[in-house]
Amino acid sequence: MNYPFPGMNPYLENPDLWSELHHRLITAIAIAIAPSLSQQYRVAIEKRTYMSLPEESLLIGIPDVSVIATSVKTPVTKSNSAVMTLPAKTETETEIQTVTLPIPIEIKEAYLEIKEIATGRVITVIEVLSPTNKKKGKGLNAYLEKRENVLMSYTNLIEIDLLRSGQMMPILGDFTATDYRILIARSKRLPRADLLGFNLSNSIPSFKIPLQRDDEEPVVNLQNLLQEIYEQARFYLTLDYSQEPPIKLSEEEQIWLDNLLKEKGLR
Repeated sequence: MNYPFPGMNPYLENPDLWSELHHRLITAIAIAIAPSLSQQYRVAIEKRTYMSLPEESLLIGIPDVSVIATSVKTPVTKSNSAVMTLPAKTETETEIQTVTLPIPIEIKEAYLEIKEIATGRVITVIEVLSPTNKKKGKGLNAYLEKRENVLMSYTNLIEIDLLRSGQMMPILGDFTATDYRILIARSKRLPRADLLGFNLSNSIPSFKIPLQRDDEEPVVNLQNLLQEIYEQARFYLTLDYSQEPPIKLSEEEQIWLDNLLKEKGLR
């Protein structure tokens, strides 16, 4: 089944699918850019680990906590004493609830590092934001600390935000607000950076990966990669386009989405 959207698919923000999509997209970018890099570089898939609170679990596709109540009947036995007179047999109900304690959950998030082989120095970091990165809590704090460290170093940063929901990463100055963003921060130009913004009805723009001066920069066609992942993972068998997407749309966007899906025969 062909990918139905011109750019980002809002149905892919489903928490049950996002973790898999994130993993596949990180891997796809690494595979796509490797042939274009000179022999002085390698692409490494790294992981950031932190502990998250249980209430954040739904954002990353971990089943929510549930409280289940069951009734257990406890019989009251008769006394053998001839002096006491008791009812024939009574039963009382004791409610036992299964609860879950607030034990932190270990979260692992993958990102890419382009490293110089001779020195081991990290030249460029590529991040694909997750819901936990954009919601107040340990995930956001961990990411912002990492982001700040990269921006204060000689390392380039690419930050890909394909999530409409959640908090936008800090950017100063005037810029056009859009649904999705790709930030390209070249260490030698900081604090200035390039921001590629696009909306639901737009295609995802391609971008170059900054390396060291005079090095040829690989081009990432993120739109093609996302479409390939959609087919490879067979997400089309899971997504129900007759339902509304898991994110809030404006009235105008809802009309546009409904017309698009009807044209594609999905509604």
